[in-house]
Amino acid sequence: MDLSCKSEYALLALIELSARYASGEPLQIRQIATQQSIPDRYLEQLLAILRRAGLVRSQRGARGGYLLARDPWSITLFEVVSCIEGLDTQTDMEKSPQTAAGMVVGEVWQEVRQAAETVLQKYTLQDLLERRNVKQQLDIMYYI
Repeated sequence: MDLSCKSEYALLALIELSARYASGEPLQIRQIATQQSIPDRYLEQLLAILRRAGLVRSQRGARGGYLLARDPWSITLFEVVSCIEGLDTQTDMEKSPQTAAGMVVGEVWQEVRQAAETVLQKYTLQDLLERRNVKQQLDIMYYI
């Protein structure tokens, strides 16, 4: 199982917004895209999805841009991934013919999904931001 490009880009953008949350300063799409090497147009679409889900809000004007709609410690990774991926509770396995082998595979796949959901519920944007900050500090220390 891999994290989709869409979810990865959304999380990267949200980490940038989390870093600015305390200051209340919005970030423009161009700034986020440059800092995280995300195509502008793609990021624009992702932020629109996140805005409709209530995870980010936009601010108009010359000093406008995007901000987190809620505290970074209250937004779980599960919320973000569910929003971007449109997670469906019915797997493809459940839609397939119900043979004994198909049912066994479906049961195991359901366990995998439940484990992934548990991990994604455990972490918030604040957790990702703190981990990023620690890694950046370690990189700085390494180069000194």
